[in-house]
Amino acid sequence: MTTIKLTVQPLAGALDDFVRGWKTGKADKEARIGFATPELLWEVPTARRWALLKTMAGQRPMALRDAARRVGRDVKSVHGDVHALLETGILRKTDTGAIVFPYTAIHVDVLMKAA
Repeated sequence: MTTIKLTVQPLAGALDDFVRGWKTGKADKEARIGFATPELLWEVPTARRWALLKTMAGQRPMALRDAARRVGRDVKSVHGDVHALLETGILRKTDTGAIVFPYTAIHVDVLMKAA
C-alpha cells in the first residue's frame, strides 16, 4: 500500500526536516504534503474531493470525463476539484493528460494545541 501523508507544518519546519534528513542521510522517503495551517489543510479536501480521491485510489490514470462519470457529477465541477488537487500535488497528470491518484491511501496528521 502506498500512502500519502497530509500534515500541518509551516514552511520553516518542513525545510528544517529536509535539511536534517539531508545531513544525516536519513531523508524521509514517505510521500508527504504539508500545509501551513489546519485551516488550509481542511480547505483543500472537501467532501466531494474526498469522494473523488476514494474513487480514484488504486486505479489507473483516467480522463477527466471518466472520473466525473465514476463519481456521478458533471465534468465542469469535477474539473475545478481536479485542478485544486493537482495544485496541491495530491493528484498528478500523466504525459498523455490523464489524471491519476498514485496512492492507495491518505493519512491525515493534525495535532491541535492550546493557543
